[in-house]
Amino acid sequence: MKHLQGLWAASLCASLVVSSTPGMAAPSAAPPAKTANRSAYPAQIEGDERILHALNRFTFGPRPGDLEAVRRMSLDTWFEEQLHPANINDTALQVRLAEYPAMTWSPEDLLYRLPSKAVIRQVIDGKAPMPQQGALYAVYENEVTRLSAKRQEKEQKAAVATVVKTAGDSKIADGQQISASGTQMESPAEVKAPETDPNLVSALLALPPRDRVLRMTRMPQPQYDSLIKSIKGPQRQLLMSDLSPDLRETLGALENPERVVVEELMAQRLIRDVYSNAQLQEVMTDFWMNHFNVFLRKNEATPYYLVSYERDVIRPHALGKFEDLLQATAHSPAMLIYLDNMQSIGPDSMAAERAKIAAARDPDTKKKAPEGLNENYARELMELHTLGVNGGYSQQDVIQAARILTGWTVERPQRGGGFQFDPRRHEPGTKKVLGKKFKEQGEREGRELLHMLATHPSTARFISRKLAVRFVSDDPPQELVDRMAKTFLSSNGDIAAVLKTMFRSPEFWSTETYRAKVKTPLESVVSATRATNSNLTNVQPLVAALREMGMPLYGCIPPTGYKWDAADWVSTGALVNRMNFALSLAANRFNGVTTTWTSQETPTLTAKQPALNLLANLDSDAAPPPVQATTPASLQPTPQSEETRLESLLIGGSVSDSTRIAVLEQFAQQSQGMPATAPAMLNQKQTRPAPLPIEKQDQLLAGLLLGSPEFQRR
Repeated sequence: MKHLQGLWAASLCASLVVSSTPGMAAPSAAPPAKTANRSAYPAQIEGDERILHALNRFTFGPRPGDLEAVRRMSLDTWFEEQLHPANINDTALQVRLAEYPAMTWSPEDLLYRLPSKAVIRQVIDGKAPMPQQGALYAVYENEVTRLSAKRQEKEQKAAVATVVKTAGDSKIADGQQISASGTQMESPAEVKAPETDPNLVSALLALPPRDRVLRMTRMPQPQYDSLIKSIKGPQRQLLMSDLSPDLRETLGALENPERVVVEELMAQRLIRDVYSNAQLQEVMTDFWMNHFNVFLRKNEATPYYLVSYERDVIRPHALGKFEDLLQATAHSPAMLIYLDNMQSIGPDSMAAERAKIAAARDPDTKKKAPEGLNENYARELMELHTLGVNGGYSQQDVIQAARILTGWTVERPQRGGGFQFDPRRHEPGTKKVLGKKFKEQGEREGRELLHMLATHPSTARFISRKLAVRFVSDDPPQELVDRMAKTFLSSNGDIAAVLKTMFRSPEFWSTETYRAKVKTPLESVVSATRATNSNLTNVQPLVAALREMGMPLYGCIPPTGYKWDAADWVSTGALVNRMNFALSLAANRFNGVTTTWTSQETPTLTAKQPALNLLANLDSDAAPPPVQATTPASLQPTPQSEETRLESLLIGGSVSDSTRIAVLEQFAQQSQGMPATAPAMLNQKQTRPAPLPIEKQDQLLAGLLLGSPEFQRR
């Protein structure tokens, strides 16, 4: 099957490359509309395809029923509603998000209640307090024991290396350890963890949820770790299934508190993307999280700060004023840590002068000197966040901006502190950026710099083009970008107003833009989950799929963020991963991700309606007539009729004839005993093997459609 999927993905790759080429319409796009002046006014998308186009660009993909809902309320009304997410009822989403209570905590609370390794090291070194009782004490005690053991192991290895180097003994066997005194020690491989009594597991599972967790908090760390390793599969699910969200967090923290933060951070993000009714806000949150990228693993505190960064900085400003968003990101500890501005010190600042005096008094001092001026944030602020690489700034402007932003730091970063302006680190004197002088005013200098950059014409053009690339095409028309930039400047950077200008522009509705954008892995995974109306009780399969596809959540290391154009995501290997995900999703192979196909309404089958001939009218762009079998209604639907039904359900319209034939051919080849080709399947005189059960048939057809060119484009 993998070989067949590789061939299918190669064909899909070629189709996506052709369809995403600027100036080429997707094969299934609506025929160009007749206009009085076609050169001045592009042919427009019409009818339901107009709604589908908006749903595919301004949401993470339509769900079953979305097309009809927008049709009833009108497209303009729906878009206006999306621009005001505070007015949208998202009660069902909030119920799902209640499963992740830690995501409402401040970074300080997160680092105390779910401590990082840095916090535990401070506890071991006596620089931070240890909780005195309760479940939190057990969490700390487990982590202290684990980290102390690792320290001891590291010290032993260092001692072994010293002894070996001193003795010059090259005959020590691999894995054998020697103490600092030279005596042989027991190898780590020979140290056995205590075995878990099966009766203990049964006894635990029989306890009420709170008593069960309480019993586990009282276990010594080695016994707890051994127990957790021994409980797998169904037993693990049974252990967690009836726990309340706070008890699940406690149990997870006993094992690995930092992992709880990371997993919940990713889970709430995907839950929002899949289930939020305020879809445009979530799409724009994704856009700005990528634009103001912060890498998850910058340091041990970053995951904790990312919770607040997305929740309090990005999402509330995603459809507001750009300057407010820029100011919020610049003051965010997540950004200050990620781009090292936290460490930046003015060369002539009070802190630098004191360091020079201290060094002169004691040249041999081991105290670490201040880092000095750091230009990282200032450079990315201009190049990636505002003006753009060709925005008209120089290296000298970067240096001066970095001087302005000295003193912008984080209070107690390893303990979850907030933004702090430290005047001792701030560079004194007047600075000059882009020809504008900034008098010495402390933190206010930085605010004025951000205002100047947020309102600069180069920023208007840069942000407008980036939005057009995300929503319109990989190479958007310059006229559209100019129109959006004009709105940006006249509205003082109102993001909603810029999006509205784009929505009302003929370039956005051009037939050349219909299904012309290739989905990123995130868009592919989330849109497939939405299209199948899957129920998510475990998002880890989706997280793993994104990692496999090369787009892990919060995982972009460089500050550029992930790319939006097709070139970065279209390759045979990458599309094989997409196909594997689609087939697994449709077949319910992911634990905690379920879809029921047979519950969907199936078309009524009659003996009077002819079967579809897929080999006829291959040049026609019109949607095919509904497929109905020529067998009595009491019999199972055919692959052809189900494929057509699933087209409408999953893609919101029809696929091309070539895609339909390819899907049925793949279906035949991957179904036991089915004919080898789609034409053979359509030959009513041929003896047909026993069909697959309807649920399995639908799963396979749905998976193939989710991997089709039409679905992988938006």
